[in-house]
Amino acid sequence: MARLDASRLVGSDRVLAVLKELARHPGGVGLEELTRVIGSPKPTVHRALGSLRRAGLADQDARGRYLLGDEFLRMAFAHHEARPDHVRVRPVLESLAHRFGETTHYAVLDGREVVYREKVDPPAGPVRLTSTVGGRNPAHATAVGKLLLAHRLRTRDDVAAWIGPTDLERRTPNTRGTVDALHRDLVEARERGYATDDQENEPGVNCIALPVYATSPTTPSGALSVSALAYRTPLRALVDAVDGIRDLLGDLGGAR
Repeated sequence: MARLDASRLVGSDRVLAVLKELARHPGGVGLEELTRVIGSPKPTVHRALGSLRRAGLADQDARGRYLLGDEFLRMAFAHHEARPDHVRVRPVLESLAHRFGETTHYAVLDGREVVYREKVDPPAGPVRLTSTVGGRNPAHATAVGKLLLAHRLRTRDDVAAWIGPTDLERRTPNTRGTVDALHRDLVEARERGYATDDQENEPGVNCIALPVYATSPTTPSGALSVSALAYRTPLRALVDAVDGIRDLLGDLGGAR
């Protein structure tokens, strides 16, 4: 992490800068390293830590390293429980629906299916998708499903075990119906950081999906998608816009 601009940190700003840096070190961090990163004198950083410790927002372990305090974690978890992940991602869905004029979803994986937790329709247009909040689709036939499966099924053997003896449902001629075909898509999704659905779940509808890290920095809580009518927004247009989608996700999109 680059050194922060100490000249712009005064009073409460410096305390918050220390708090944010503590969050980057779940195993604790020493005063020397904090001083170097914050870019302020050691006594100043020490005073900020004192303020945080008095409020229960920071603590010091037996080795003398500083870490987030139990009161901070209590507040964070209480806030998280009161603010479900689909509520956090809805503003992004609204922005994308407005930008593309297409339907956006937030979905989670449930066994062999995805469940839609949130949906935003475009602000205008006579043709809209029939998907509903709480609705389900086969994971292997959707961009959101393949994106989430890519984080769980790392090898061809994993894919084969997940499919089992039951044939994959072919929703359209483009649906991936074999172990090898699905495995290739999952490898590509991991490498690119996004997955696509080229009219694999529904004829005339294509989709791009990106991971959402609402509850963990390493494991997606779900996936966001833009589902578009192919004649109106080709898949190529969605892929070309992937960097802009990532920008809108911000911290919810995980580490870059």
